[in-house]
Amino acid sequence: MIRFVVCLAITILSALVSLGFSTVAVMKSKGQARTIAYYAAARSLSFAVLSLVPVLTGSNAWLQAVAVGMIVVQSCDAAIGVSIHDRMKTYGPAGTAVANMIALVWFSL
Repeated sequence: MIRFVVCLAITILSALVSLGFSTVAVMKSKGQARTIAYYAAARSLSFAVLSLVPVLTGSNAWLQAVAVGMIVVQSCDAAIGVSIHDRMKTYGPAGTAVANMIALVWFSL
């Protein structure tokens, strides 16, 4: 049970942080950049909603799927951080991806 809760908490936190950043991007951007920010926000909102499904269902498989999805999203965000030479946008998502991966592996044992 504790493994489920830890993996779930990290996955939800990851999804909500992603949603927060994309929401700020929507509010701060204009023109074409805002359109791109809306796409990021849609992705982030979807994962935030999906991350709550295991809370309601207790589904191990669903949690594993959403955790993998968030690991991929955060890894891609870290790669973007590397490409724009922004340490915060690299290490934050990378750290979250690693934490989520560790929690997922521990949960899946």
